[in-house]
Amino acid sequence: MTPSAIVTTEINADAIGIALQQHQQAILASLLVSAWMVEARDPYTGGHLWRVSQFAMILARKAGLPEAEVQRIAVAGFLHDLGKIGIPDAILGKPGGLTEEEYDVIKTHPRIGSRMLAGHPLASLVDAAVLMHHEMPNGKGYPLGLSGNDIPIDARIIGVCDAFDAMTSARPYRKGMAREQAQRIIDNSLGQQFDETFGRLLIEIGDAGELDHVIAHSDEGIPLLACHVCGPTIVRRSDQHAGSQLACPSCQGAFELGTDDQANFLNRRATPHELEVVPDRSVINALVSDWARKYEMSTRPEVVA
Repeated sequence: MTPSAIVTTEINADAIGIALQQHQQAILASLLVSAWMVEARDPYTGGHLWRVSQFAMILARKAGLPEAEVQRIAVAGFLHDLGKIGIPDAILGKPGGLTEEEYDVIKTHPRIGSRMLAGHPLASLVDAAVLMHHEMPNGKGYPLGLSGNDIPIDARIIGVCDAFDAMTSARPYRKGMAREQAQRIIDNSLGQQFDETFGRLLIEIGDAGELDHVIAHSDEGIPLLACHVCGPTIVRRSDQHAGSQLACPSCQGAFELGTDDQANFLNRRATPHELEVVPDRSVINALVSDWARKYEMSTRPEVVA
């Protein structure tokens, strides 16, 4: 083979590698958009996936896991509730407590999510967390009833982060708990509902103030906005600025984003157009790019001089 042919082959190989990376990132982005659309069906979970992903990334990194694992777990945190697409709206968005039968329906979402991922090229990266994030150390979780170290690390991390976000987020029947109260609940359930190692570490991180920038936010530096009736339920996209039209997904009130970054009620119901779910593509693309870059850097072999 001539030198010019060798160079051409190397260039083609690099181009193929770049194309494959871009293809994988596009596949991941499509998964994140799907998860985003599922989340939007519940008016009280705006930003939940982003927050769980961020909590899980912080916790995994503090636990000393390899950076490639940290990024994989962050992706899994964003996708953990994918199976809720199979839960009826009447149950998913119910304003009060669930009946036993309704809770049994909710408990099917991990298996639904796992089945959705079956055969997907990225399934192996996140399937364990999607299927097992509601397992508990005492064996009383679902859907498999696993206990202790039989529960994969990513599922243990996301399980405690998922619960922490649920407690510190507003619901139709209560305000979001203070961080300290949520941490006390986790502390009282270590080794039972929550993994002792990761639960204790989350409490330490929380006490250090390292989770405050994520709590009640839907993106970096963008807090959830408050509806005067429903509380902090309004998600502001990163491309929305003063004068942008917003809507409360719960009461369907119409709002305008003010110059003070607050949501101002317009004394009317939102139009169908204003209520349309629009995934924040810039957030998704930034997450995918960041995860891919950090994952690639962490798996790149070291060059020995």
